[in-house]
Amino acid sequence: MDGDRLGLGASPRRREDARFLIGKGAYLDDLVFPDVAHAVFVRSPHAHAGIRPVDATLARGSPGVLAVLTARDVAADGLNDLPPTVEANVQTGERFHFTPMPLLARDEVRYVGQLVALVVAETRAAALDAAELLRVAYEPRPPVMAPETAAAKPELLCMDWRLGDADAAFTDAAHIVSLRLHNHRIVTNLMEPRGVVGVYDTASEQYIAHVSSQSLHGNRDAIARVLNVPPERLRFVAPDVGGGFGAKNFPYPEQALIPWAARLCGRPVKWIASRTEVFVSDHQARDHLADASLALDADGRFLGLRVDSIANIGAYMCGGAGSLQTFQYPHLQGGIYTIPHVGLRIRTVLTNATPIGVTRGPGFAEAINVIERLIDAAAQKCGFDRATLRRRNMARTPMTNALGYAVDSGAFAETFDKALAAADLPGFAARRRDSESRGLLRGLGFACHIKATGGNPSENVDIRFEADGSVLLITGTQTIGQGHETTFPQIVEHCLGIPNDRVQLVQGDTAVIRAGGGHGSSRATYMGGTAIFRASEEIVAKGRPIAASMLEAAEADINFADGAFSIAGTDRSVGLLDVAAKARLSGTPLDTYHFWTREHMTFPNGTHVVEVEIDRGTGRVALVRHTAVDDYGVIVNPMIASGQAHGAIAQGSGQALMEHAVFDTQTGQCISGSFMDYTMPRADDFPAFNLTFNNTRCTTNPLGVKGCGEAAAVGMFPAINNAVADALGGDGILNGPVTSERIWRALNAGR
Repeated sequence: MDGDRLGLGASPRRREDARFLIGKGAYLDDLVFPDVAHAVFVRSPHAHAGIRPVDATLARGSPGVLAVLTARDVAADGLNDLPPTVEANVQTGERFHFTPMPLLARDEVRYVGQLVALVVAETRAAALDAAELLRVAYEPRPPVMAPETAAAKPELLCMDWRLGDADAAFTDAAHIVSLRLHNHRIVTNLMEPRGVVGVYDTASEQYIAHVSSQSLHGNRDAIARVLNVPPERLRFVAPDVGGGFGAKNFPYPEQALIPWAARLCGRPVKWIASRTEVFVSDHQARDHLADASLALDADGRFLGLRVDSIANIGAYMCGGAGSLQTFQYPHLQGGIYTIPHVGLRIRTVLTNATPIGVTRGPGFAEAINVIERLIDAAAQKCGFDRATLRRRNMARTPMTNALGYAVDSGAFAETFDKALAAADLPGFAARRRDSESRGLLRGLGFACHIKATGGNPSENVDIRFEADGSVLLITGTQTIGQGHETTFPQIVEHCLGIPNDRVQLVQGDTAVIRAGGGHGSSRATYMGGTAIFRASEEIVAKGRPIAASMLEAAEADINFADGAFSIAGTDRSVGLLDVAAKARLSGTPLDTYHFWTREHMTFPNGTHVVEVEIDRGTGRVALVRHTAVDDYGVIVNPMIASGQAHGAIAQGSGQALMEHAVFDTQTGQCISGSFMDYTMPRADDFPAFNLTFNNTRCTTNPLGVKGCGEAAAVGMFPAINNAVADALGGDGILNGPVTSERIWRALNAGR
C-alpha cells in the first residue's frame, strides 16, 4: 500500500468496517468485566408528582441484591445535582432560570422516566425482581405539556430574549405572509443504546466509566463535579460507539450513578439501557413552536423576517439546550438569503416532557424550516415563482446577515441552479400527469439549507513516531461511526506524506490525551483536521535541521514534499520516517502535541429537491424522487462524505414523513414510547439518492473542509413539507409529520 496515494480526495474503504462486519467491534455490551454486577433503574411512571422517601426494605432483602440506592444515599454521600452544560445566554451572559437535575428524585418527579432509585444485583434478572419490591409513594399532580401554557407561568420560563428589530420593514411591505409552524419533537433512537460500566480502583481512588458517549472529556469533567472529585480521578473510556447524533453529546445522571455504585459495591457495575428507557430518558430533539412572518416588497425582495418562538425543552434544562436557543437557532435566521431586518423573540420553557437535547442540525434545522416554508407560502399567496423568489434574494459570500453573523464561503445560486437542473424540473409536469393517471397527487418541493459547524471551540492532537516505523495519531475527538479511522490517516498522509497504513488512530480514552472536544456539530474533520495540519507543520520544522544534517546540506536548502526532505535542485532526499528514527536516537523525537482554539465556524450548505406522491384514498405519502447538490468544502473521502449525507437525508426524511414523539396532554405519558407506536424509516421508504457536490473551499481552516454530517437533515424536512404543500395546493401540514392520517384529514377537509 505504500505506493498508493490515499490523501485528500481518495476513497479507500473504511478500515473500521473490517472488524465491525465480523463482529469484532468493542461496543459497550461487548466489553468483558470480571465479577460484574448489574444495575436496573426505577423510573417515574408519572409526568408530575410529589414523592415521599422510597421504602427499599423489601428490595434490599431480595436474593442477589447488592445495593438499593435512593436520594437519601446520594445526599448522605455528598453528591451534587447535575446542572446543564450551558447555564447562561451565550450572547448576553444572562443566567437562565433553571433547577439542576437531581441524580435520583427527591421531593418530586417532573417527567415519565425520571430516575427514582438504583438497584444493583448479581444478575439483571435479580435486579429487575428487586426493583418491583420498591415502595414509592407518589402524589400525582397535573402536568404542564403545552409550551404556550408553560410560557405563561414565570416559574417555567427559563428565558425570554429579544434580539433584532424588523417592525419597520413590515410597515412598508407590499406583501406579508405568516405561518405558525411546529417543528415537532422526535426521539433520536441510536443504534447502540446508552450505557455505563462503572469500575472503582481502590488503590488509586479513581473512578472509571466505560460509556457509550460522543464527548468524553466534557462529560468526564461534568460528572467529576457531580461526584465531587477532580477530573484526574475520573476516567472515561469509549472504544466503539454505535451512533450518537447529539443525544450522547452531553452528561446524564447515570454516568455518575453507575461508577458511584461500583465504589459502594466494591465491584464493576453494568447498566445498558433498554429500548424503552431510550424512548423516555434519552435527550429528545426539536419541539419548537414558531409564529413567523416574512415581509416582501412588490417585486418580491425580502424586507424583514419576524419570528416569535417558544422552545419546549422538557422537564429540565440539560446539556446544551440553552446554547441551542441562544447561538444555533438565531445564528442563521433567514438562511442563505439577504434579509435586511430580522427580529426574534425566543422563549425557552419547561414542561413535564422528557428533556430536550440536540440532534442533527440543532437550532439550524428549526430556523431553516421557518424561512423555507415562508418562501413557498409567499410564492403561493402572492403570485411569485418560488424558484425565482429564492434566486432574487440569495446572498453572495462572504456575507454577514442582519444579526451580525458572517459566512465565509458558498456559491448559493450556482448550487441551487445545479440542483434544479439535475432534478429535471421541465419534466415534472409529465411526471405529475403520470401520477394523476394512477390516481395519485404529485408534488415537488425544494429547500436551501445551511448550517454552522465547529462545536466545542478547542481541539488537540498528539502525533508520535514509534520505533517500528508506525505513527500514532492520538486525538481528542470521538468517532461515533463517521469513519475517522479512515479519514484522519488520510489527512496525515496529505500533510506529511506518511503512507496511510502506517498511521494508527488512538481515541476514546481520557487517560491517553489531556483534553478533547469530542464529536458534536460535525466538528471532527474541521477541528481535528486543523490540529493535524498545524502539528504537521511543527513536525516538518523540527525535522528540517535533522534532515539537513543527514543530507550534509544547509538547512535553508531543504525542502519538504510528499513525505521526504530534499536538497533544492537535486535528487537527493531522505524520508520523513527515516528522519524521525534519527531524531529518536538523538534524543530529540519529532513527536508533537498541538492544541488550538478556533475563531470561526464552517458553513456547509446546499439544495435538496424532492418529489412526493400522495394516495388520495389513504393519504399515504411516498418519497419518489430525491436530488441534492451540497457544498462540503474540500472533501477528505468522497465515499464517506456521501454516506454521511445519506444518513442525514434519511434522518431528515424520517422526521418529515413519520417520526413523532407524542405525549398525552392530560397525563404526560409518552404514547409513542416504542417501535410499535414510533415509526422509523426503512430502506424501502426511499428512492435512490441523486447526490452531487458543488464544493467551495472553506476559508476559515487550512484544509478548506466543512462539516458534512448534518446539513442534509436540515434541508430534507422543509423540502418534503414544501412538496406535500405543492401536491395539496396550499400550505400543507404545519404541525407534525406528514403522516397518512394528517394528509387524509386535510384531503377530506378540502372536500
